[in-house]
Amino acid sequence: MIRSLGDLVRRNARFFPEDIFTVYEGRRTTNRAFLDSAERLGGALLGAGCRRQDRVALLAMNSDRYLVAMAACWLTGLVVSTVNFRLAAPEFRQILAETQPRILLFEAAYAEAVESIRGSLSIERYVCLDGCFEWASSWDEFAGAATAAPDCAVTPRDLATLIFTSGTTGRPKGVMRSHLAELTLGEQMAMMFDVRTGGRSLVVMPLFHAGAQSSTYAQLWRSGTVHIHRSFDPAAVLDTVERERITNLHFVPQMLQSVLDAAEGRTVDTSSVETIAYAAAPMSPPLLRRALARFGPVFVNGWGLSEGNGTSLPKHKHALEGGHAALLASIGQPNAKAELRIVGEEGGDCPPGQAGELWLRSDSLMDGYWNDSAATIEALRDGWLRTGDIGYADEAGNVFLVDRKKDMIISGGENIYSQEVERAVAEHPDVASVAVIGVPDPKWGETVMAVVVPKAGSAPTADAIVAHTVTLIASYKKPRHIVFVEALPLLQSGKIDKISLRKQFGAPS
Repeated sequence: MIRSLGDLVRRNARFFPEDIFTVYEGRRTTNRAFLDSAERLGGALLGAGCRRQDRVALLAMNSDRYLVAMAACWLTGLVVSTVNFRLAAPEFRQILAETQPRILLFEAAYAEAVESIRGSLSIERYVCLDGCFEWASSWDEFAGAATAAPDCAVTPRDLATLIFTSGTTGRPKGVMRSHLAELTLGEQMAMMFDVRTGGRSLVVMPLFHAGAQSSTYAQLWRSGTVHIHRSFDPAAVLDTVERERITNLHFVPQMLQSVLDAAEGRTVDTSSVETIAYAAAPMSPPLLRRALARFGPVFVNGWGLSEGNGTSLPKHKHALEGGHAALLASIGQPNAKAELRIVGEEGGDCPPGQAGELWLRSDSLMDGYWNDSAATIEALRDGWLRTGDIGYADEAGNVFLVDRKKDMIISGGENIYSQEVERAVAEHPDVASVAVIGVPDPKWGETVMAVVVPKAGSAPTADAIVAHTVTLIASYKKPRHIVFVEALPLLQSGKIDKISLRKQFGAPS
């Protein structure tokens, strides 16, 4: 009986002991060896004073040891709290002070930042994954001589992970996820993204975030192999796909665009790829057409949040022509382990075609936000998660995401959905990527601004983009301001950082 993520690790070690679970920088680790390492580290954590549901913080870039550290916590009933390595030292301190871990596992690259905040934290032990310091144990010193952890009774409702949102609506919040939620998420991902037994996934998104973690859970369910890249490098992705015969990839759209650019002019064998999942942000129709032309009908769109997982648009509905072509803008239908409502302002369910807030119910939902009961009460209502995303469904139940609730622009009393405008602008042949925000206007309250990254070698004008846009959407929705930039700021999840854009361009000249 699988009741925890640790049970999955043990199961694979028992039934597929010699199969490879992780590949990292040439190091291949079998399921049996992975379990042995995780059990030893788990024993060391308990020996250092950790008790059931204590937090163990993890500050590092992707590696196989990152997954060993996570599994050590799963096996022992500890809560692994992953920290975004891209943050600054004061932000590290804020998160660590909130979560109060007993032990911090970190990489040497962050030693200076960690040492600068140690005096203000209650952490009892510091362990460096790839080095040794006077004030921190090395990985080998800490775990090398430890005995395997005793068999711990971990229940489905125990917390497994504590991850922090990417902050699309302000200050990041700690999302509490149980073993049941993570198991359900992994099972959903395995089904949605056609992860087969013995498949080979390439993880390039950061493991501190739900996206990369979910890909790993899917392979745990399918007894497959996880190939880990320390960070995202599009050329390295193509090399690994060809060399290792990768079957499953998981990108945000900006990553996919970089991979397509890197593939231009190269002869690379990507025939092993069975599924490319994309999530975290909408994909523009021009990018999706280009991707389908390069990789074929292997794409699956998944919609969800750190707080829970919901819908998918399967491969056979990714069609450029025919009856399914209109569905390329859809996030699909609720998956087999989720229920979805579209709720209007008065609290009732919206009829087909009417936009409302997407509410989600599933065993994959979070338990709440860490030390934030007000935000938890606001987000969770009678077992439903109020996602903050706005969308509508057609008669067949296909869901179309139109905006974040906080990103909707109200201009002259009219609701304008930024994603609809973004899709129209992105159809211009000289636009590489675009983000649309609302900016203050003394007459209309808000007006539409498009922040545009031109394609290399092109020089589109604002007038040309606006003229193109009004051929696709109503004139009142068109951008009133166009700003050209070299790149769009991104959050850790791959979503465009619209908070940053609003701060930078909130008052147009």
